[in-house]
Amino acid sequence: MSHTERIPLVAVVGPTASGKTGLAVALAKAFDGEVLSFDSMQLYRGMDVATAKPTPEEMEGIPHHLISAVDPADTYSVARFQEDASRIIADITARGKHVIMVGGTGLYLDSFVQNLQFLDTGDTSKVRERLKRELEDAGPEAMYARLKALDPDYAESIHPNNMGRVLRALEIYETTGQTMSQQIAQSRREPGNYDVCYIGLTARDRDILYERINTRVDRMLENGLLEEAERWLRDTPGATASQAIGIKEMLPYLRGEADLPSCVETLKTATRHYAKRQLTWFRRNPEVHWLYLDEADGPEALAEQAIQIIEEEGIF
Repeated sequence: MSHTERIPLVAVVGPTASGKTGLAVALAKAFDGEVLSFDSMQLYRGMDVATAKPTPEEMEGIPHHLISAVDPADTYSVARFQEDASRIIADITARGKHVIMVGGTGLYLDSFVQNLQFLDTGDTSKVRERLKRELEDAGPEAMYARLKALDPDYAESIHPNNMGRVLRALEIYETTGQTMSQQIAQSRREPGNYDVCYIGLTARDRDILYERINTRVDRMLENGLLEEAERWLRDTPGATASQAIGIKEMLPYLRGEADLPSCVETLKTATRHYAKRQLTWFRRNPEVHWLYLDEADGPEALAEQAIQIIEEEGIF
């Protein structure tokens, strides 16, 4: 297919705290675009500090889609993201604008771009209820270990505390006999109707990235992370969103079970591990053009490099 028949997209990918939001805004300004987030936690309303949601100042007047779009009590699926993203992209392009996708949830992006079709497993409520009881008895670590033994690749791609995804993967295995990895491999339908230019942000020196993560966590605390976590504990204790990195690490402190410095350290460690998993995921894609924070003279220079790549690829 020629470029004219396919919808052009730019996707800014990479680990948390690498500066993706700033780059996406710069690219939207350069190419008369709007930003579409593929972040599975920034979707939720009321969890702004923990997810490092862009502030109105950081958005610089550029419309951002699928941020604060979902009620915290809701569960949100990959299939729903596929539907929402298709609809939003059709709307943006119909208005003559370009789409800059940005985020850290690789599963959302890949499922959308590759047009993956997920199995209809029918009514699995009995299996789900049993797995939830087993979770209560055995705890999250045991359930994650069970998934890791069955499907190490998929287990590696999700956070060990994301019990929604862990239980769903176990449920699919029990009801279909297929692991989530097998299902994803078999679920490729017609290829998606998109031409994607992938821009990746990271640092060659991992310590630079970790330093940025530590700084971000400190800033989150200054910006009211504890108050936000307290609100979650009070208002939506069982919500999927309360599993977000940033909320759950603060809960032991708020419950009086641990001191604040140890909870902050746990959060920094969890975020570093998350960044590592994100990098593993995105590095599997050979089409990503990687840019390095420690090889560029600031955000403007990175934006210039990205603009050059996009122009060379002739995407927009």
